Amino acid sequence: MKKLVIIRHAKSSWDDPFLDDHKRPLAARGLRDAPKMANRLKKNEILPDVIISSDAERAKTTAIITAEMLNFPVHKIQFTPNLYHASASTILTEIRKTDDSAKILFVFGHNPGQNDLIWKLGGEIDNLPTAGQFGFKFNVDRWSEVASKNAKVWFFDYPKKG
Repeated sequence: MKKLVIIRHAKSSWDDPFLDDHKRPLAARGLRDAPKMANRLKKNEILPDVIISSDAERAKTTAIITAEMLNFPVHKIQFTPNLYHASASTILTEIRKTDDSAKILFVFGHNPGQNDLIWKLGGEIDNLPTAGQFGFKFNVDRWSEVASKNAKVWFFDYPKKG
């Protein structure tokens, strides 16, 4: 059994409208929501074996905050430009590269690719909000086998839910 948690970066700041999108930091709301959502994961004992993240500043910061809250070594987060505004297919390709010893994988990134991936795997969602989390379970032994045919929705959570 493999478990995947798709996490959208927390709310980004638009204080500087001319800032390069890749360098956009978290807004105050994002800095509040990221630890709040990490605490919900911790409370439910959903802890990652592997974390991969877009290398965009807002995704990196969300991943680091989450890792710190869950006592995951920050230096083990795998940051990649491949997840920056990635399509569902690209995200799935990155997921399938995960070492099979990992049982729970967290993927931090962006919409619309994450929404598209959730739909592709059979999740029904209008929108994955900022700092939102969508979990799937897969009845497989290898990450390379992850697909809609073996996906089951595990949970969906977001800051305004509770």
